[in-house]
Amino acid sequence: MTIAIDFDGTIVEHMYPEIGEEIPFATDTLKALIADRHKLILWSVREGKLLDDAVEWCRKRGVEFYAVNKDYPEEDGTNNNNHFSRKIKADMFIDDRNVGGLPEWGLIYQMVKTGKSYRQVLKESILTSINQAPPKKKHWWSR
Repeated sequence: MTIAIDFDGTIVEHMYPEIGEEIPFATDTLKALIADRHKLILWSVREGKLLDDAVEWCRKRGVEFYAVNKDYPEEDGTNNNNHFSRKIKADMFIDDRNVGGLPEWGLIYQMVKTGKSYRQVLKESILTSINQAPPKKKHWWSR
């Protein structure tokens, strides 16, 4: 699966043009997706040095993208009309600007791994946590 991933507000806290702190489990999840043989595209509004800094930040944490702001690594940024489209062709987009915001990275991984919707994964997660509730404490009078 080809997955386009935003940087600011998705991998790191939104501090543009600076690089914010990592959102918990973002790079670990991205590395797991790469290990599962998904093609990850960094899809960001960043350009030039700001984009290079984001790519390097990810690289230092073990995340190597298949492509950056393009569909495939060899794309040269032009088409027959000398106009470059920033429209990425991906099977899935992970972005903090989604309706409802950015799910936790653990849920994102489950969605990709199982092919289930956010609603399905969230419902299963809630049901699992309800069924694993800790046992009630016994009172001294019910020994």
